[in-house]
Amino acid sequence: MTDSPKLGESLLGVVASLGFSAFTPIQQQAIPLLLEGRDVLARSPTGSGKTLAFALPILETTQLAERALGALVLCPTRELSAQVAREFRRLGRDLVGLRVVVLSGGETIRPQVESLARGAHIAVGTPGRLIDLLSRDAIRLDAVRTVVLDEADRMLDMGFRADVEKILRAVPRRAQRALFSATIPDPIRTLSRSFQRDPIEIAAPDSPESTPEVRHLLARVDRSARLAPLAACLARESVESAIVFCNQKVTVAALVDDLSRLGVSVAALHGDLEQFDRDQVLARLRNGSVRVLVATDVAARGIDIVDLDLVVNYDVPTRPEDYVHRVGRTARAGKSGEAITFIAPSDGDAAKSLERACGIVFEALPKDVAIASPTGKRPARMVTLFVGGGRKDKVRPTDLLGALTGDAGLAGSDVGKIEIHDKYAYVAVARDAARQALERLEQGKIKGRRFRVTRVG
Repeated sequence: MTDSPKLGESLLGVVASLGFSAFTPIQQQAIPLLLEGRDVLARSPTGSGKTLAFALPILETTQLAERALGALVLCPTRELSAQVAREFRRLGRDLVGLRVVVLSGGETIRPQVESLARGAHIAVGTPGRLIDLLSRDAIRLDAVRTVVLDEADRMLDMGFRADVEKILRAVPRRAQRALFSATIPDPIRTLSRSFQRDPIEIAAPDSPESTPEVRHLLARVDRSARLAPLAACLARESVESAIVFCNQKVTVAALVDDLSRLGVSVAALHGDLEQFDRDQVLARLRNGSVRVLVATDVAARGIDIVDLDLVVNYDVPTRPEDYVHRVGRTARAGKSGEAITFIAPSDGDAAKSLERACGIVFEALPKDVAIASPTGKRPARMVTLFVGGGRKDKVRPTDLLGALTGDAGLAGSDVGKIEIHDKYAYVAVARDAARQALERLEQGKIKGRRFRVTRVG
């Protein structure tokens, strides 16, 4: 690692083994301060590496011999909570006995209560579920040494301010407090003044090297004529994965139906989906078995997706900050991306308003795309298999990889992303090998046991 902050050799070794060659600017600034115990107020947009910026100092100072909760991370969504917890486990894989728990809504509370009763070092969760656990006296925060607010502005936007303040008051005053936020509006500064002690303010630099390269395109079309150019944009060879944002769930449902009829590999994500279904949809997009996700703004922040080629604003976002959050899903980790916004005559001067508020300049969508007819289907390159065994069944990624490349006879190149959850797992396999993989896994065993295996997309 180059420009390494003051971390132990063990953690630095894990970071290097995961393919990181240098720390990002926000990591270089935040890690030494957090290791010193300072409170930090960090402006850190999506894709700047903020999770490692706070996870590594927490892991470095975790006292494994104690089964008391030493660190608490608050996130705005269930998806982000799960993502952050996965990162803690991945980075802390050499810390013997490390226990990380996820405390979020949308899932049964009893297993979470039981996990806390058995003892945990780090808890990652949503404000609502934390308040519920506090009201039941199911969680103790008296030993917490560090509390992190991840995407603090989003939590306040979602109406969690009262819950966040109550949780911060329940944490020992001596505890270190770190706020990470894509923007730092007045409500965030007020929160900082109320709960932080002499915070150091840091920011991810807005330089060409650190700012993602996003091409902002504008398509002026009637609302009734958006489908054809959208389908044409999605069918381009340069677009392997995309998110299309709508303002209402009813629009999401209608657009998914329309795109499906055109042969587009598409799925929906909105607030009415159960947690299991949300996890499955996101897993399919991550592993390449669905190309296009049509979503409401619930998906604009806190979802674990990288290498997204295109973001489309099928509906104009209602607030400039929503445009920033949506577009932030593409052009991550230094890669380029595109954001296309459809503007109808009824939207008035929305384009100029977005340019002024977001500091961007729209280019016109090329006319050959804007007037294109719906094109033929492009199937997703992978298929997702659901396996009815997970972390609590001692199923590991190597077990699934071994079953597929051994008993099932697949080449290693035919196996894609593998996600292990507590009670189930998802594994991506090449479309041409999907039938063989499914048949062999249904008939065979994983770690000497038979698990239910189904194709989910």
